[in-house]
Amino acid sequence: MSIEFSSLDLRSYSNEVASHQHDYHQLVLPVAGRLSLSIEHAEGDVTASKAAIIAAGASHGFFASDRNMFLVADVPSSLAPRLESFPAFIDLDEALTRYVGFLSAQVQAQQNTPDLQKQMLGLLIQLLQEKAGVQVQVDQRVAAVKAYIAHNLDQGITLPQLAGVAHLSVRQLNHVFTQSEGCSPQHYLIEQRMQRARDLLESTDLSVQRISESVGYSNLAAFSDRFRQCMGRSPRHFRRLSKEIR
Repeated sequence: MSIEFSSLDLRSYSNEVASHQHDYHQLVLPVAGRLSLSIEHAEGDVTASKAAIIAAGASHGFFASDRNMFLVADVPSSLAPRLESFPAFIDLDEALTRYVGFLSAQVQAQQNTPDLQKQMLGLLIQLLQEKAGVQVQVDQRVAAVKAYIAHNLDQGITLPQLAGVAHLSVRQLNHVFTQSEGCSPQHYLIEQRMQRARDLLESTDLSVQRISESVGYSNLAAFSDRFRQCMGRSPRHFRRLSKEIR
């Protein structure tokens, strides 16, 4: 079986012994319970503090005796060619365990688009690479934060939430993001909200109130003030302009 795109989902395993192999890498990360695995000549358990990395083409068997849940990522070898050099089982430190918990909550709540899922999975792979001592050339943290913002513009987004997405402290996130984008994550979030609002004002007939809510503002006055600060004109100016053009 082959796949062209990476996937990230929650899976449970039965108490029947099964074995197979596939031509993509697979990450098996703990959420609840224990999964016994044999991967080629290595044997171990995926449990609270340990994950499994199954390289593409590796024969593996698995068995679970209790209620269980695991975060499983199927990753084409073309997207992560170095994973085959990793050990079959890897210990998770507290910080990485928290990130796995964050990802599983996102998947369970279905709070991810394919693009957001790809960015979060890319960061997960980067974190595993860093733990294994592999030098990473491209930092996925900023990309993951930008994808999360794009998917959640209608929600109340806090800096601690964005720091969790990036697997960084708030201070570290501000530093890394500003170095990459030339502005703070808060400023970037506001810019994205206001640009989305302008696009909606110009291309739809949604009320200003609905547009305000769609970019995370329940208070129309606060939205209008922020929009005027960013765009130099009121929301109703762009609405009138769009009607004149039509």
